Amino acid sequence: MNTLFVLIGPTGVGKTELSLSIAEMLKCDIVSADSRQMYADLKIGTAAPTPEQLARVKHHFVGHLALTDYYSAARYEEEAMKCLTQQFLTSDYTLLTGGSMMYVDAVCKGIDDIPTVDTDTRAFMIERYEQEGLEPLCAELRLLDPEYYRVVDLKNPKRVIHALEICHMTGRTYTSFRTQSYKKRPFRIVKIGLRREREELYERINRRVDIMMEEGLLEEAKSVLPYRHLNSLNTVGYKELFTHLDGEWSLDFAIEKIKQNSRIYSRKQMTWFKRDASTHWFHPDRKEKIMQFIEHQSYISPSI
Repeated sequence: MNTLFVLIGPTGVGKTELSLSIAEMLKCDIVSADSRQMYADLKIGTAAPTPEQLARVKHHFVGHLALTDYYSAARYEEEAMKCLTQQFLTSDYTLLTGGSMMYVDAVCKGIDDIPTVDTDTRAFMIERYEQEGLEPLCAELRLLDPEYYRVVDLKNPKRVIHALEICHMTGRTYTSFRTQSYKKRPFRIVKIGLRREREELYERINRRVDIMMEEGLLEEAKSVLPYRHLNSLNTVGYKELFTHLDGEWSLDFAIEKIKQNSRIYSRKQMTWFKRDASTHWFHPDRKEKIMQFIEHQSYISPSI
């Protein structure tokens, strides 16, 4: 049966290099599940694969979007499933890797069939958010969909706005569309998780931010500053540097905040990923053991 290997783990854990080795062994492409590496102008801040890495293994869903392109987990599910169908025509194996929790789940579990929001409704809600702020929208959500209000992150405008868009457009609660049922996939899924001890991971994250700054993250943030209002730039690394460019923070303080917020995000990722008991966990440095596990799961001869 066709097998999708899924390589997951928190930011900075070491997925990229290992994913290349796995794909080379399986002789397959890499399907990215990183919601920010899709944007062509965010190469440094998202640690996107380098031209050399892209030359080693063909990647899908990397650098194909403009900052102004609207994208969602639902659209990703649809396009990723089409991509996987094509991959399995020529290979028994494909590798999905990335740290965007909802994008991984979109492929492995499927997401609810929530209606696509029309352009007028989206423009109306965004205008309201810009004029009124988040608090009145949260209050309205509490009235229209109290069940979702109790579970949503009320500090995340994207989630609040989207729920209200659905309420206004359909006349139904957003909750009524959230069945959270698993979709059966026409392939086997094998999940491989990477984890490190917290201190080790935090040290890697801190070093990674320093390297990004050396590679020109500040200049990259300056180049996309006119688009800061877009959801694509509601991202750790850019948000903090925008505050620095506004004159509110020193550069050193902004860098420390990037490190801190990256560490916080890594904890959220691990909390999410650990919910799936089917994941096989490894330390990234145990490469030989990981490769042996994949060989066993894929029935590939170790000599290949």
